[in-house]
Amino acid sequence: MVNRRDRELAERLESGLILFDKEKHPLYGVRDPIKRQVLVEQLIESIHRVRYISLIRGRKLSAHRADPESELFDPIKAAIIHKRAGNLDEAFWLVFLLTHFGKHPKVGWRYIREIYGRLGDGKRWDWSHASIDPAGFRKWLADNLETLKSNGSPHGFGNHRKYESLDPYSKNGTGAVVESYIRWVGPPKNHQDLIDEALHQVGSDPRKLFDYLYRSMCAVKRFGRLARFDYLAMIGKLGLAPIEPGSAYIQNATGPLKGMRLLFGKQEEGAISASDLDILLLELDTALGVGMQVLEDALCNWQKSPSVFKSFRG
Repeated sequence: MVNRRDRELAERLESGLILFDKEKHPLYGVRDPIKRQVLVEQLIESIHRVRYISLIRGRKLSAHRADPESELFDPIKAAIIHKRAGNLDEAFWLVFLLTHFGKHPKVGWRYIREIYGRLGDGKRWDWSHASIDPAGFRKWLADNLETLKSNGSPHGFGNHRKYESLDPYSKNGTGAVVESYIRWVGPPKNHQDLIDEALHQVGSDPRKLFDYLYRSMCAVKRFGRLARFDYLAMIGKLGLAPIEPGSAYIQNATGPLKGMRLLFGKQEEGAISASDLDILLLELDTALGVGMQVLEDALCNWQKSPSVFKSFRG
């Protein structure tokens, strides 16, 4: 049920969907008013998630938010704190770590907090240390693997990363992922150099920049469509680089692609190609004005339960 403060937004989104269905392209999946209402609720929840970042960027933040030895540690807020201090490399690094480890549904940021903070030994696996010694990071991870896995509380990666591994030396474990990310940035180059190179290659269009970086990130192990999309979208929301997604990159998607087929398709007419769905989604974004990240997130969640609203967390 949409709350009072969101009713005007809900009415605008519902009107936009109805108009698009009539004048642009059939939206078979939401001709049922109940399914349309559920999609509107998912859109609103996704909008709130995106707006949350803008809100906290303007707030005063406790230094404890950037301290992995504090229970208040929050890597998103830590990235904001480092950005404010002019430490862009650390802000980018924290976004990478939070994307790789994710937020566990029970113990939150435990993995990133304990690894970034080196289990409280007084040092940090921050960018300045990890980028010059990825082999040392792998060795530390190997030496402390059992402690990380059995530290007296639930553990694990976030829902979007639940198939990842802490393994320091396997070809697709955390050690390999971290080392490949460092190679992607390419020290002694830093993250700003990476963005400047992208600007030189494709210009300042935020969507072209996003696409250039998205494609270049195929060099980062275990960062498929969703991880790259999430990482770069967060970089844009935090104002670390002037980028925004101009596509949902659904070619290898699962949830978002199912959501788009459910929304735009009609079973007896056959499946619409992924490239055509991407074009339709751009047109829908123009009509609704919510942004590609909101549409991608909302459709992914809506297809899981199109007739009953359920709140999902990644």
